[in-house]
Amino acid sequence: MRFYLTTAIDYVNSRPHLGTAYEKITADVIARYKRLCGFETHFVMGNDEHSQNVYKRAVEKGLDPLEYCNQMEQEFRAVWKQLDLSFDDFIRTSEPRHRAAVQKLAQVCFDKGDIYEGHYEGWYCVGCEAFKQEKDLVDGKCPLHPTLTLEWLREKNYFFRLSKYRDALLAHFAAHPEFLEPEMRRNEILRLLEAGLEDISMSRAGQSWGIPLPFSPESVVYVWFDALINYAAAVGYGTDDWLFEKWWPADLHVIGKDITRFHTVVWPAMLMSAGLSLPKQVFGHGWVNFGGQRMSKSLGTSVDPTDVAARFGPDPLRLYLTKEITYGGDGDFTWERYEERYNVDLANNLGNLVSRLAAMAEKYRNLQLKPAGDGGPLAKMAAAIVPRYRTAMDAFALHEGAAIAFELVDATNEYIASTAPWKLAKDPANAAQLDAVLYEVAEAIRIAAVLLLPVMPGSCAEILRRVGETRPAAELNLDRDAAWRSSEAKDIVKGAALWPRSEERPVEENTTPPAPAAPAATAPASAPASAPAAAPAAPATDDRIAIDDFVKVQLKTAKIVAAEPVPKSKKLMKLTVEIGEPEPRQILAGIAEAYTAEELVGKTIAVVANLKPAKLMGLESNGMVLAASSEGGTPTLITFGEGIEPGWRIK
Repeated sequence: MRFYLTTAIDYVNSRPHLGTAYEKITADVIARYKRLCGFETHFVMGNDEHSQNVYKRAVEKGLDPLEYCNQMEQEFRAVWKQLDLSFDDFIRTSEPRHRAAVQKLAQVCFDKGDIYEGHYEGWYCVGCEAFKQEKDLVDGKCPLHPTLTLEWLREKNYFFRLSKYRDALLAHFAAHPEFLEPEMRRNEILRLLEAGLEDISMSRAGQSWGIPLPFSPESVVYVWFDALINYAAAVGYGTDDWLFEKWWPADLHVIGKDITRFHTVVWPAMLMSAGLSLPKQVFGHGWVNFGGQRMSKSLGTSVDPTDVAARFGPDPLRLYLTKEITYGGDGDFTWERYEERYNVDLANNLGNLVSRLAAMAEKYRNLQLKPAGDGGPLAKMAAAIVPRYRTAMDAFALHEGAAIAFELVDATNEYIASTAPWKLAKDPANAAQLDAVLYEVAEAIRIAAVLLLPVMPGSCAEILRRVGETRPAAELNLDRDAAWRSSEAKDIVKGAALWPRSEERPVEENTTPPAPAAPAATAPASAPASAPAAAPAAPATDDRIAIDDFVKVQLKTAKIVAAEPVPKSKKLMKLTVEIGEPEPRQILAGIAEAYTAEELVGKTIAVVANLKPAKLMGLESNGMVLAASSEGGTPTLITFGEGIEPGWRIK
């Protein structure tokens, strides 16, 4: 089985922003998933260099265009390396192999009569490097580059007979409804086809930066006609027949929703003209907005992905973009939301789960877990989850696949709370049951890490090592390694926290995040440029906190297993509570005037779980009990009814 996957190639007139990285990361998740499923996968990315905007940028910097593109290749590669992208090939449109492919395909189309000479005039967007029809404009502006002024151009060019292929394209969409996903993109293109097509310019005159037409060397191939051919050039079209035979057609093109027309109308028509097979599928993903605004270099609303990756590492960013954004729709990024999800999904959930297992395995079994039966509820859940995960990932519902894997993580945390291994460990008669519980937790974590491996490759490889997986991550197979194992011992490995909770101050939007070692000092925020001059300042006494401050507080359920008044204190009660950890905690609470010790034992209450220890009346308190009271009144505990287990997160 083989799978050929590509992404759009990128203009190099500036560095990639987070929206660009979103496409590459999600494509990488697909590539890694296909490899996990046993497919021989060929994943291609690259740079689009024959743009006039690239040429202008090189001139501005006083560089030869090729020299500038060489420099930008290194910048792009550095970003992609930091994001842990696993592409197999990186193609540039200035390479000889691409030039050969472009000239061959142009000549074939010309010989067939599908390229002819003519004149064109119309509105031209320098941002898109494309002519725009009146019906596509919004208030006389390109909707993608509203800050740019359109130019009216009249040129003598060569044209490609796109109109000739309208009926063939409609027939292809009818025969292959899966050709373009998601459905909303397919419907957009079908409406465009039904309205009719116009022939398009495929050359530019009077320019030297580009690939000369083989039948008219004084003209260069228009950047869009040129760029689309990279997908065939990367696998040997025009240079290596054996390689082309092996990999073509592409199984999937991953591209942004704004360029679906080029990839599902123009590119297929070019391939039809050249007598080549069409790609099997095109997926048009949505945009990543920044605080509700479209992420754009020209609009000044872009975020550098290296800044985001530097904050917590590449895997939390990969998880956020995969899990938090419905694949195919638009999504949003803010520093506040990103930090919140980091703390919830990773620091408090998956990372804490891995640490809890290691702590219990070390304390009760010297880090060595032996097989114990065929598994209990987690084994059954894993067996049900894996097919659902596969269905979601095969349909490119990447957000669903990641969420399904986290269902197993959540269930494992709840399983620990319900089985209470720290209780089982107190009685030697429960040794076999304790073995079974710890083994089942470790196995569930292992399977969750296998499922999340395409999303968080580095972190999940480390988790697999810590739960005793002996195969290298690159050699794992979904069918074999996502199946429950019950016959092999596990050597658990302790390690530092995978994702320590973030304690940095919130990062303001439109700013680079502070370095972890030296957070910026708090300063009054400046008013937005659009604010009225007389807008009143926020009151100096405003003591409201941001969501980022609130999510630092860990609220959990706890069960009181013992209680006694603190000697020489009228108010303090010493509580022993189970909170879903290997050992019970001691918490001192000022509730002795409201409750007797006998009334408290057995209650499930709410506590702040991540307070630093404090000394009260010479005793250490590890947490805070939540209660309500009127001014000067007696406290009333916040309690929960049956079915609520200790250690559950209060959200």
